[in-house]
Amino acid sequence: MSYYKINDLENYFKMYKKSVREPRKFWDKIADENFSWYQRWDKVFEFDIEEAQFKWFTNAKVNIVKNCIDRHLNKRGDKTAIIFEPNNPEEEAQHISYNDLYARVAKMANVLKSQGIKKGDRVCIYLPMIPELAVAVLACARIGAIHSVVFAGFSSSALSSRINDSQCKMIITSDGGFRGNKTINLKAIVDEALKDCPSVEKVLVAKRTNENVSIKEGRDLWLQPLLDEAIDNHVAEIMDAEDPLFILYTSGSTGKPKGMVHTTAGYMVYTAYTFKNVFNYEENDIYWCTADIGWITGHSYILYGPLLNGATTVMFEGVPSYPDFSRFWQVIEKHKVTQFYTAPTAIRALAKESIDYVKGFPLSSLKVIGSVGEPINEEAWHWYNDHVGGKRCPLVDTWWQTETGGIMISPIPFVTPTKPTYASLPLPGIQPVLMDELRNEIEGNQVTGSLCIKFPWPSMARTIWGDHERYKQTYFSAFPGKYFTGDGALRDEVGYYRITGRVDDVIIVSGHNLGTAPIEDTINEHPAVAESAIVGFPHDVKGNALYGFVILKESGESRNHDNLRNEINNLIADKIGPISKLDKIQFVSGLPKTRSGKIMRRILRKIAEGEDGNFGDITTLLNPEIVEEIKKGKL
Repeated sequence: MSYYKINDLENYFKMYKKSVREPRKFWDKIADENFSWYQRWDKVFEFDIEEAQFKWFTNAKVNIVKNCIDRHLNKRGDKTAIIFEPNNPEEEAQHISYNDLYARVAKMANVLKSQGIKKGDRVCIYLPMIPELAVAVLACARIGAIHSVVFAGFSSSALSSRINDSQCKMIITSDGGFRGNKTINLKAIVDEALKDCPSVEKVLVAKRTNENVSIKEGRDLWLQPLLDEAIDNHVAEIMDAEDPLFILYTSGSTGKPKGMVHTTAGYMVYTAYTFKNVFNYEENDIYWCTADIGWITGHSYILYGPLLNGATTVMFEGVPSYPDFSRFWQVIEKHKVTQFYTAPTAIRALAKESIDYVKGFPLSSLKVIGSVGEPINEEAWHWYNDHVGGKRCPLVDTWWQTETGGIMISPIPFVTPTKPTYASLPLPGIQPVLMDELRNEIEGNQVTGSLCIKFPWPSMARTIWGDHERYKQTYFSAFPGKYFTGDGALRDEVGYYRITGRVDDVIIVSGHNLGTAPIEDTINEHPAVAESAIVGFPHDVKGNALYGFVILKESGESRNHDNLRNEINNLIADKIGPISKLDKIQFVSGLPKTRSGKIMRRILRKIAEGEDGNFGDITTLLNPEIVEEIKKGKL
């Protein structure tokens, strides 16, 4: 019996029990039967939970790209690996076969090596959603370079901080990118970032928008002429199971972004396994995840997961609203998409528009629909289920994180009965627990608590780049011996999990994890600002939006407040990126603080959410009178 594919509920429970009772045997069999290895492992896993040290498939030798491409060539060489759907629907889509993908990746790998990139070097990739992005990621992994993809919506300041943190030797970018009816000059952003990035030796520039860009002699090179000269054959580097595969930055509550490090073999095994099961992928399916490769969703479920399974995966350059709000449904019809994976933010935005945008398309090719990025609210769940899935496609509401590498809790289509807003049951190998404030495990059902994972899994991040102590403190100190997800959760009467949101100072806005600390730091740089505090509040489209409480310096009091709000948001857009702009900015004379100086964010959160009273005990505050003042001034 294959462990790889779960076929029914009885099979799920059998596999799950086996994965918990005999995790070594369970993962050994999956890894052994479904992947190509240069050398087998000595041990399936070993770990020291106190030091947060984890190893999977110890001493195994492998290359993930050989598993994504090379091993498929005999059977699937002519099969489409990637469908590139451009931003402009008038532009023809590209169908890139596995043979073609091999040649493109081999050429890029040879270009990287010719420019001095070797195993262990860090390469920053700052590209729009074009084929070169996928090819660059895979080429890095093929030669053993560590890729660090930065979402092409981030500012020059955010880009330079990520480059400097991991000391990238090269950046791969493009002249520009299309986003709806906008053109973004990415090379100009890179040029600004590189004013303060001494580690970068080379910049490779792909052509996409034909923008006029500056090329710095000796540093910048157009990519296409180098690819034209490169040979289309390359022998993949032999990698150790625990060699770093990529660094991906995620917001932290302490200000500095965290460079999460994912390693090779465990990530490969887990993303492939979860892709196959969560999306019920079959040989001739066409799978589409609408995320950007700049996020973990794109790494795991646009590229690695699908390609490891020999799938056809869609790469979409555009946005759901361009040229109009039927674009998603047009693409599904055009390519006969069978699995569709998107964010609640997109669903809510589309649900606000006329239902006629969806009604014009039968969407009969769909067999599974999925949700990712944040907990989906009930109204969006039903709209998605009814109008996109036609009440016949299972809706997989997936819960996972940048840190987890792969999906942790999710229904399995045609196996797990779905329940609106519930991520449902853990995947095999995942052992979730709910913890109370006294660090005790909460037994039984119909309970809520802090969501932790009590046993390691293959795709977990191994460390924070350059700061293992921070990794240990962030994820393994709150509940010793367990991985703390930072989320709260509810477990219902049958054991289904519903994620209730963050319990720390990271807010999920439009599916993006935004740390409050870097935004507050940026606001506080404004010459008129004395202090600020950011909280999230419910938003119909974004899920959450950002509400800022700002204390002005005396010099700012007499300024026009609307102008100040615009200046603050422009500063945030410039320093961090437009996704971090505030929806509401309220100017206040003070913030509710404890006597030790800690801002009581729960009070600000309740005010932002529109709560009139019920602020709990505020007598411990240094300035309890400020609560009423802030409440009266709420926007």
